[in-house]
Amino acid sequence: MKQLVLDLGAEQAHSLDTFEVGQNAELAHLMHQFAERRSREHFAYLWGETGAGKTHLLQALAATPGSRYIACNAPESEFTYTQGTTLYLLDDCEQLSPQAQIDAFALFNQIREHGAYMVSTGPVPPVVLPVREDLRTRMGWGLIYQIHGLADEQKIAALTHAAEARGLTLSASVLPYLLSHFKRDMRSLSTMLDALDQYSLETQRPVTLPLLRDLLLQANPQADTKE
Repeated sequence: MKQLVLDLGAEQAHSLDTFEVGQNAELAHLMHQFAERRSREHFAYLWGETGAGKTHLLQALAATPGSRYIACNAPESEFTYTQGTTLYLLDDCEQLSPQAQIDAFALFNQIREHGAYMVSTGPVPPVVLPVREDLRTRMGWGLIYQIHGLADEQKIAALTHAAEARGLTLSASVLPYLLSHFKRDMRSLSTMLDALDQYSLETQRPVTLPLLRDLLLQANPQADTKE
């Protein structure tokens, strides 16, 4: 069980097909175009709250050939255009160091010069992003999309569908309780669903509210799960 709790923070594989679209249908379509390098626009900037799916989309695109995912703290070499790399994915732009902002500015220019593609992300629109003015301008070159998070009923519907796909039966109170007592982003909720599935198999118990409370308590012994 100890290992199971540790796995709650494990990174899950991401794909465009596992992105919960919700109100983001146009954006999802655009990301498929970027994956296939057939978008008329070569730059896109995505913004939204933590857990909305920004990193999910970038890592899904990074799985396509000729792509490079660039974390905000990546080394300088990652910010250099490379022949054969046609899609660059810059995450968490608000956290770029002063030097990384200079490197990112140069990379934007190189990408445009060579006709490559770029998707970058941040928590707010470029116009209010706390970075250099010239970099903000580059981030506004192409399309700008807000990623809208899922409403609670959409999250429950998505998790119910995922559980059914696993052949997992959930009691009616499990998902509403999970939304009230656990992280609310879909990545964390999906990871907890995996953990519940595994814990149910290991303990030979159905996925009911008592099972969920046990798992949450072992993941965080200080938490109050009795409400």
